[in-house]
Formats: sequence, C-alpha cells, structure tokens
Amino acid sequence: MSAPANPPFSARSPAPLKPIALAPGVTIDTPVILAPMSGVTDLPFRRIARELGTGLVVSEMIASQAMVRENRATLMMAEVEGHGAPSSVQLAGCEPEVMAEAAKLVADRGAAIVDINFGCPVKKVAIGQMAGSALMRDEIKAARILEATVKAVSVPVTLKMRMGWDHNSLNAPTLARIAQECGIKLITVHGRTRQQLYTGTANWDFIASVKAAVSLPVIANGDIVTVENAAEALARSGADGVMIGRGCYGRPWFPRQVAHYLATGEIIPDPSLAEQYAIMLAHYRAMLAQYGVVGGVRMARKHLAWYSKGLPGSAEFRSAINTVDDPAQAEAMMERFYRPLIETPAERLAA
Repeated sequence: MSAPANPPFSARSPAPLKPIALAPGVTIDTPVILAPMSGVTDLPFRRIARELGTGLVVSEMIASQAMVRENRATLMMAEVEGHGAPSSVQLAGCEPEVMAEAAKLVADRGAAIVDINFGCPVKKVAIGQMAGSALMRDEIKAARILEATVKAVSVPVTLKMRMGWDHNSLNAPTLARIAQECGIKLITVHGRTRQQLYTGTANWDFIASVKAAVSLPVIANGDIVTVENAAEALARSGADGVMIGRGCYGRPWFPRQVAHYLATGEIIPDPSLAEQYAIMLAHYRAMLAQYGVVGGVRMARKHLAWYSKGLPGSAEFRSAINTVDDPAQAEAMMERFYRPLIETPAERLAA
C-alpha cells in the first residue's frame, strides 16, 4: 500500500484550535507543540519556547535504560520546571518493564506527560536498539510497551509515531487503535515512513486516516515551517493540533506566530532584531548556566548559527564565533554583529 503525495491545496481560512484536556489538571490550552529534537530541545530551549507562547514543550528523546540507571546526563535531559507544568518527557526503549520504570522516574521528577517514541528513524535507535520506529514493525511488542507504561504512571501517556516502517506497511491507523485500547491519551503522527528518514515530503493527507481510526486527539507533524504550512496540515489531516520541529530552529517564537495565525488569520511579524538579539543572548547565558562554560559554549554554537541565519554577514559571524571558547569574547562578538544591524533602518536592511 502506498500513500500518494499531497495533491494541490486550495487555500482556506485557518481554523482556530481547541484546548486538549488529557487528564484533570493537564490541558494543552493551545495545541501548537514543540517537537522533541535530540540536541535541540533541552531545558534552556524549552523554557524560552514556553515563555514565548508555545502550548506544550517536549524533551529530547531519552533512552529508558539510561534513565533507569539514572545517568547524570540523562537526568539533566529529563529535567522539567515544576510539577504539573505543561511539559512532556519523551522516552524510547524496547523493553516494557524498563519503559515502565523510566516512566515512573520522569513522572516522579515532575513530568506532566510521558511521551513514547515509536518514530525515531535513525539507524542507531531503529536498527541497533530495535526501538523508535522499529516498534511499528512489531505490533504485539508495541502494545506491551504501551500498556506497561500507561499502567506504571498516573500522568497521561502519549505516543509519537510515523506512518509506518515503509510504504508497504503503513500501519499507523492500526497501531493508533491499539494505542487507544492501551490507554494512550494523544497521538502525534509524523507524515513520513521510517525509510524516508527526513527526505521527501510529509504526507499530511495520510494523517487523516489515523484521525479517522480513533477518537483520541491527533497531532500532525512534519514540514511545518510556515504558518500557512500549519493551516494546510490541519486542513488536510483533520488533526487537533500541530507539532513543529525544525521550523523552530533559531525561531523559538514561531509556535506563537502559528497559534496567532490559526486563531485570527493574521500573520504577525518576527520579533524585531533587537528582540531577537535579546532572546539569543538570554538563551546563550541559559546554556552556560545549564552545562557550564565548556559544554555550554560548544552546544550553543548551532543555536547562534540558526538565530543569525539570513542576516547580512552571518556566514562570517558564524565562522568566527565557532572558534571562540571564552563567553565574554563570544558575547562581545554577538554585540558587534547585531548592534549595527539593529541600528540600520529596516528598508536598508531589507535591501
């Protein structure tokens, strides 16, 4: 069975999103969600995204075995701010008992939601560990993991998956029904197969078949990099919300723009360059506080590249700042790069 590419789409007015109640006291007021992204959605990034208006933030994918061993780096990845906050921690693994124990640990540490990963396509996870998207090939084992995790915790458990392993096994609707029977409260579908990895185009139309298969809220994911993408993904899929990944690179304010567009049909501009600079600087300092100087400086480099992308002279800025290990020197370079751009009239900057 193959899923055709999205046919031409006729623009229509966006539909406002409704809150999604997963459990008493756990409601996604605006279901525009920050996707879990390894090496990206750490606590500093999630904090900024939430402050800027993201409806729900999800941690990086965390290996359940490492969580159970209480590895120091893993505990840091699973850190959330406050019990009951709209934060989700995503777990990956292939052993029901270990997934259940890991879920207990992250719930005890304050996660309002536990998310299960059946979507990761990378070779190390899907083939080396037989976790992530590999579990879409074994529905019986997948069901055992879902059931064990749901039974282990009192917080709502959600699921993220793909359309299937490949275009000959598009079993997401079937697995969605299994998930609903196991007590899963919400399902996110990335509109690609595992074999596609991140190539090709996300098929939002296929997500409609998952939505039709269950009574659960369904979230559309994949290729949402503009507000119009979000509206089209919702219209094609009939989903209850959207999850945004790479569209947030260097734009932690993007989910707020999406939510505003879906609510009003109005496109609000990006923050001013002065505001972007302030956000970037706060993010940089938060990463230093989280990881220390050595780790924070190095981990922040990709974010600095994303924030500055497209600005005049950004290639030279990135090349230079990637060689700097001293935070004070790096901040001085940011100031020298952004200040002239901030003071340049908008029409000249655009030209």
